[in-house]
Amino acid sequence: MVDLNTAHVALNKLKHVAIRELTTYAELRRFIAEADHPGNVAIYRERLAPHLDETTRRYWEGRDLVGRRRIRAFTRGIYKQGLLGGFIGAAHMIARLYRLDPAEILGAESVEEQRRLFDERFAPVFERRLVRWLTNHPASLFGLGIPPAQYDALGGEQRMADVLRARLEKLACGFPVNDNYFAWQAFSRGYGRTCEAPLPPYLQRDNIQAVRDRLGRVQVEHANFTETVRASDHGAFDRFILLDAQDWMSDTQLTDLWHEMTRVAAPGARVLFRTAAEPTLLPGRVPDAILDCWDYREDESRRATEADRSSIYGGVHLYVRKG
Repeated sequence: MVDLNTAHVALNKLKHVAIRELTTYAELRRFIAEADHPGNVAIYRERLAPHLDETTRRYWEGRDLVGRRRIRAFTRGIYKQGLLGGFIGAAHMIARLYRLDPAEILGAESVEEQRRLFDERFAPVFERRLVRWLTNHPASLFGLGIPPAQYDALGGEQRMADVLRARLEKLACGFPVNDNYFAWQAFSRGYGRTCEAPLPPYLQRDNIQAVRDRLGRVQVEHANFTETVRASDHGAFDRFILLDAQDWMSDTQLTDLWHEMTRVAAPGARVLFRTAAEPTLLPGRVPDAILDCWDYREDESRRATEADRSSIYGGVHLYVRKG
């Protein structure tokens, strides 16, 4: 994993140590999944901190913008923090203005009931004047990871409130909420507490030992991804997962990245990424001479987009290296 974001790197390294050192599932779930227990600071201090590298330890024992030690976020809900957590919190606050508790939908017992709740309770909020005014401002969508540069591409001919309504509709009605941990994060601002509540695969009880056994295969680097690829040898990689990083890149940065990936990618290498808007953002921004080295798998990309349970992104895209 390569990331320029200091917080992302520190969180990943802390999770790695927690999975390795917290040997009972209850402790691990309380620290990483629930992440809001008063005793988590003591667990950090006594069980985890001694195993962290100095940079990561300094980060968690440092202070945030209001003077609180960052590790204390694990006593009040780590997933409520950060850009996306703040955006979801603001959305919940607006919902409450209209007497809507987003968590209502998590009690639905079928997709049909989810649909009814969405149509009756959620959809009308997007017609409210305040919501339309807020969503007409590009900066208001920063918390969803949508940079102003992508705002127009995301909306196209549609009003932004309608785009966001469609995304929320997919999250609320596209999949059973009792098996979608993304829905729990969005509608309740955290994972469920019961044994049946959905969790990411790496936090599920049945998978923990396998994750623990494979931790040594994962390397976390605080670095620029393009520079990391540039320093690699020809044919060094056969898989790239870019998440939504390209939404934030200029044409020059995109071209540089794809030039280097094309150089180091083995034949058949796959690149998977997500975009705020539906179409792939590469044609017209990356030279054809580079893109001609790749096969865009349109059908697979469409199916991956349809299967994306997070529902935040407009498109999931797969490119395969020719040759």
